[in-house]
Amino acid sequence: MQKFIFQGPEVLNVSGNATSNLSRHVLKSLQAPVLVTVLHAALALCTWMSVMLFIERVYMAIVILYVKLFRKKGHTKYNLDARKEDLELNKSYPKVLIQIPMYNEKEVYKLSIGAACGLSWPSDCLIVQVLDDSTNEGLRELVELECYKWIEKGVNVKYEARNNHNGYKAGALREGLRKQYIEDCDFVAIFDADFQPDKDFLWRTIPFLLENPELGLVQARWKFVNADECLMTRLQEMSLDYHFCVEQEWFSCVNEIRFKIFSQSYPPRDGWSLADSSYS
Repeated sequence: MQKFIFQGPEVLNVSGNATSNLSRHVLKSLQAPVLVTVLHAALALCTWMSVMLFIERVYMAIVILYVKLFRKKGHTKYNLDARKEDLELNKSYPKVLIQIPMYNEKEVYKLSIGAACGLSWPSDCLIVQVLDDSTNEGLRELVELECYKWIEKGVNVKYEARNNHNGYKAGALREGLRKQYIEDCDFVAIFDADFQPDKDFLWRTIPFLLENPELGLVQARWKFVNADECLMTRLQEMSLDYHFCVEQEWFSCVNEIRFKIFSQSYPPRDGWSLADSSYS
């Protein structure tokens, strides 16, 4: 009886070890083919994506090379110099509204307001609208004080603050466009709070809109002011330059070709027409 009692656990233990060894063996036998299959699928997917990316880059390079060799840029068909001379000769400057939406921009509010107020454009044809949604009351006072400083210098600056944040930045821009004093403005330029436009920004963009009445938007290139601060900022600027110099120029040229084909296949209806695409 004692022998039977002591032999029982040994028999159960041997059975348990056998089951564990069998399960481990099964897992090992299945692990290799399953893992290999998953890795093969991942490799095939990565290869396919790499080939697609390579084809896109080659196609993009061909289009850009064609543009560079044959000067087929969208904005080359506009006589901008003559338009600028006409503005200066006849003093027929359009009125421009500058919108600067802000939200607790303590570090950059002076730079952005100063850059917008320093734009080269007749002061009687320029309105700088500062849309302040800051939640810090002290910061609101500082932004308003900065606006008054430029008002004293003869710049038409309007400080607008809301008691709510409906629509966030888009809501602030919409509320700014509802003001009565902008009804006679011909064009609107929007700058983020950390943007610092060059003084000749309006002279380089407004003529595009004047030369082609069907053109509704001009997108301008932007860059970092601290690109040379370190290696990281330099790499970011290189990425941004590639986006503007290659990707967007390619996109603009390809879309212009598509628009021309589409406009020939489907003529304008109900007063609508396709405007020429351009890039600045």
